[in-house]
Amino acid sequence: MKRFIQVCAVMISLSSCKNESAYEKADDAQEAGREFIRASLDGDYDKAKFFLLKDSTNTNVMLLDKWKKGYNKMKEEDKVAFKDASIIALNVQPLNDSTVNYEYSNTFQTKDTTTIKIVRVENEWLVDLKDIH
Repeated sequence: MKRFIQVCAVMISLSSCKNESAYEKADDAQEAGREFIRASLDGDYDKAKFFLLKDSTNTNVMLLDKWKKGYNKMKEEDKVAFKDASIIALNVQPLNDSTVNYEYSNTFQTKDTTTIKIVRVENEWLVDLKDIH
């Protein structure tokens, strides 16, 4: 029984490590934005969370969870349409060497535009949803 528990603990540990390294870090702000947006459109919120800035108040995680709940309530045909949609980058504006605003739409909802902020923290590009508009 003790051996079984040890094996289970190792398997859980390995699977959690695999999830952390399942995605590659973005090389630049545009890639981070694109990967985050694509994951969101596809309903892959684990991947979207990988590209999300982890802030001390968990505001970003709470906002992403809200997006996920909205996605999960959608009709299946809308989910498919989002997965099939292409990202339309409207304006990628560097504010300084570590902050970029990424304004986008998608081919499913062309009239809706969103701007996300992408920040570089410790040489890693991450999406910060707190100032989304």
